[in-house]
Amino acid sequence: MIRKVIGAYRASFTGLSRETWLLSVVILVNRCGYMAVPFMSMYITQSLHRSIEDAGLIITLFGVGSMLGAMAGGYLTDKLGFQPVQIGSLILSGVFFILFSLVTDFLLLCGLIVVLSFFVEAFKPANQTAIAAYSTPENLIRSYALNRLATNIGFGFGTGVGGLLAAINYHLLFWVDGVVYVLAGLLIVLLLPKRKHVTKNDFPVEADVSTGSPWKDAFFVRFLVMVTLYMLCFVVLFRLVPVYWKEEMGIGESTIGIMLGMNGLIIALFEMVLVQNLANRKPDYFYMVAGPIFSALAFLALVVPHVLPVILAVATVVLFTTGEMLAFPYLSTFVMSRASDLNRGKYSAAYSVSQSVAQIIGPVIGAYVAGHWGYSALWMLLILTSCICALGFRSLFQRNLAL
Repeated sequence: MIRKVIGAYRASFTGLSRETWLLSVVILVNRCGYMAVPFMSMYITQSLHRSIEDAGLIITLFGVGSMLGAMAGGYLTDKLGFQPVQIGSLILSGVFFILFSLVTDFLLLCGLIVVLSFFVEAFKPANQTAIAAYSTPENLIRSYALNRLATNIGFGFGTGVGGLLAAINYHLLFWVDGVVYVLAGLLIVLLLPKRKHVTKNDFPVEADVSTGSPWKDAFFVRFLVMVTLYMLCFVVLFRLVPVYWKEEMGIGESTIGIMLGMNGLIIALFEMVLVQNLANRKPDYFYMVAGPIFSALAFLALVVPHVLPVILAVATVVLFTTGEMLAFPYLSTFVMSRASDLNRGKYSAAYSVSQSVAQIIGPVIGAYVAGHWGYSALWMLLILTSCICALGFRSLFQRNLAL
């Protein structure tokens, strides 16, 4: 039995390219430094002594800069290549993290946070394109799963260290973030081989290689609508559900922290093996549909009478994380598969924009519904949204297969 388990883990990690592993190391380092953003609102209120409304404005402006950065990063990736965009965005992000800690004027901070988030998010389309470039088609799903593994381990470590640094001095968060981001950029220079940027001239004249905008791809735009709905549920779970656990279910902060940490731990332990064992068993869209279904079940656990609050909270995290592990690697893989070598950056940027939109409007809509009609109404709305999303993915792909 133990040998089978070890064999399953070994099989899930073998066969990936050296460059894929090196890129995951860079992501791990990068995400270890992603510690200032989760504490941004606390920095504004506790260290700068601004109001919660000011903190909310900063978070919203971070989302605006993220959208602009994703679009610009995708465009530049297709024009210049993923390597210079990754390096430039990481190093400039590091510089602006440090600058952010030195500024106290609020209006200047508002402008600076847009610039900072612009470069932070510009990295993502280039990184997603790099994963596709370094992977073989048959290993693409596992390559994205490995990237998510590195992201979750790094994020878990970074937020833990970030809490310790915040307890000492909030400014340390930005300095450490800045140094780590610059280090990640230098690691790409040192570890990853240079790749020739592919242009249209590299293809035969008669080759039909798409360079079109993803926003003119009607099928892909409908796909992005479904992704946005799914991400709305995702954002609300991590922004508002902890407040509900505290205020309505009486669960303590330390326990909430442990339960949220379970998300990254479960992904780190099981996602690669899950993806490996599910390979070629069902069409890829089947797992995209499964993600929102598990999301609906997760919110349903919040509607159950609070007989055992902690058990229900754990069930919510486990169910939602299961859906996340099933859906996310296939969503990323579809985006890259839909694009060509000449417009992968734009497609990845459009995918990032759909996530940024959800991050901007999700907490606002969720807070409004909970404030006016109560949390139960919010959970029911999210159950309905998840079901619509699942049906949307199913209808979208089945109709496409029928054509």
